[in-house]
Amino acid sequence: MIYWLLNYLHENTDLPGMRIGEYLSFRSGAAIILSLLIAIMFGKRIIRYLRRQQIGEDIRDLGLEGQLQKKGTPTMGGVIIILAVLVPVLLFGDLSNVYIQLLIISTIWLGLIGGLDDYIKVFRHNKEGLKGRFKIVGQVGLGIIVGTTMWLSQDIVIHEKRFETKSFDIVDKSTGEMERHTVKFVASTTPDKSAKTSIPFLKDTELNYNTLTGGNDTAAWILYILIAIFVITAVSNGANLTDGIDGLLTSVSVPIVFVLGVLAYLSGHLIYSDYLNIMYLPDSGEMLVFAAAFAGALIGFLWYNSFPAQIFMGDTGSLTIGGIIAVFALCIRKELLLPLLCGVFLVEALSVMIQVAYFKHTKKKYGEGRRIFLMSPLHHHYQKKGLFETKIMMRFFIISLLLSALTLVTLKIQ
Repeated sequence: MIYWLLNYLHENTDLPGMRIGEYLSFRSGAAIILSLLIAIMFGKRIIRYLRRQQIGEDIRDLGLEGQLQKKGTPTMGGVIIILAVLVPVLLFGDLSNVYIQLLIISTIWLGLIGGLDDYIKVFRHNKEGLKGRFKIVGQVGLGIIVGTTMWLSQDIVIHEKRFETKSFDIVDKSTGEMERHTVKFVASTTPDKSAKTSIPFLKDTELNYNTLTGGNDTAAWILYILIAIFVITAVSNGANLTDGIDGLLTSVSVPIVFVLGVLAYLSGHLIYSDYLNIMYLPDSGEMLVFAAAFAGALIGFLWYNSFPAQIFMGDTGSLTIGGIIAVFALCIRKELLLPLLCGVFLVEALSVMIQVAYFKHTKKKYGEGRRIFLMSPLHHHYQKKGLFETKIMMRFFIISLLLSALTLVTLKIQ
């Protein structure tokens, strides 16, 4: 809204400085500052309200140190994150941008699913919350919306670059001789409506889902929708499993969001995308505003969620965080980077699957179930080994930083 207001004032008045709304750097900076302030200032009021309403977490005794002390801590704190994301984006984002529209829809959609789950747990006193199949249906529905929009929207295209070379002569000052130099530059770009994605580590190599379907464009996009469903479901549930100790999911997600914002900006810039040999996606740079607001909201929420947590995000936050990350990666055609970038989510989810599968296998084979980990997800395994919550959180955060740095390095390895 402020973005449109500034543009209107720039085009229709002589007021100085109104062009500032055109700059992503200004709007992204404003978004992260505002989201931080909203999370910190309004977070305290929301926590007080939740306490008055006795909306507290019902803790099961799993034999973890300090666990029962958290009983009654307000939950559904994901509302703070959602509020701190949406308000800055609505104010400083270009709401006509299809990528921003998709991210706003995803935030609200998954926030409602997670909120319903928390509502059932807290107000209906049902520890199981929303049935798993209903969560999956919601995630599948979002995957269909995102995949179909990517397919049908004429505003979502990849621009294929056409290169030309130009030669010119330069005098070498040391020898006085004329030297001929040749440069390669982007002469023009051509819109390409295709189901392509980036392949990490390989230069000038992209995966076109069309090749997997024998050249059938419709089948390629249907395959893409199925992949979108899988990515959203997997990352959203992976984030949900990671949310187990104070500040863990929040801190781990900040570097991920930062990297996605950088990739969105580079992908939406013709010169940078050419230099780095990545897809040129016009208008994708606008997602930097959303990424800035998202990062600010997470950092602001960490103010209250760090040990000892004054509030838990609940599924309202965890499902939303994972879903936004997945949709963001799909929009910038970087979903194949997620196993590396979201490596913490992946390992947490795998620890649960391995534990369950091994327990069932040994129970069938030996008559009693055995475990590989002391407890799953993986962060609880380290709790059982005696590591304090803050140490586990910081180590997982450092690992996330490392994985995020490696993800950015892939741009130059190509």
